[in-house]
Amino acid sequence: MKVTVLGAGNMGSAFVKQLVRSGHEVRVTSRSATEAEQVAAANPGANAVAPGNSAREADVVVLATGYSEAVSALRSIGDLRGKIVLDITNPLTPDYMGLTVGHSTSAAEEIAKAFPGTDFVKGFNTVFAQVLAAGPQLGSGQKVPVFLASDSAQAKETASTLARSIGFEVVDAGGLRNARYLEPLGGLNVYLGYGAGLGTAIAPTWLRQA
Repeated sequence: MKVTVLGAGNMGSAFVKQLVRSGHEVRVTSRSATEAEQVAAANPGANAVAPGNSAREADVVVLATGYSEAVSALRSIGDLRGKIVLDITNPLTPDYMGLTVGHSTSAAEEIAKAFPGTDFVKGFNTVFAQVLAAGPQLGSGQKVPVFLASDSAQAKETASTLARSIGFEVVDAGGLRNARYLEPLGGLNVYLGYGAGLGTAIAPTWLRQA
């Protein structure tokens, strides 16, 4: 697939790494051209591009910015009508120990309101950047799942194909409104990793009776 990664931070660079490894055509863009170029240089095969119309040729745009910057960042990369955006944001407070949005809406729903005609998929927000960069295997046969929520079956299937291509299991988490559950789950994961000292080599999953 042709994928534009919007954001050159820890999650953005981890996405670029895994997508390039899996043979996707990857472009990375950021408000900092230097950071985008550094990520591309660290992952031969990826290309750093200016925001401009960097979404134009993309099959999927990975939104890897902070929640507060998401709408302006998406607007900077061109017309998104008819595009698929994979939103990995969590609306975290400055201390990372709480959420700024929740219960009656979600970050994903609020971002989507600004882009009618664009298909949003919530996902990967429960995965630490360190886990994403290292890959989905946590040892002893444990594989990290990705929960995907969207109102578009086609967009969710495309995001599922992308997630599976880089080795992750996929759990269908229903419609986009279920981001209201996924974002608190992401917040809990952050608390357990940092606040409770469990470290970043963790990920939430659901157990099923055999």
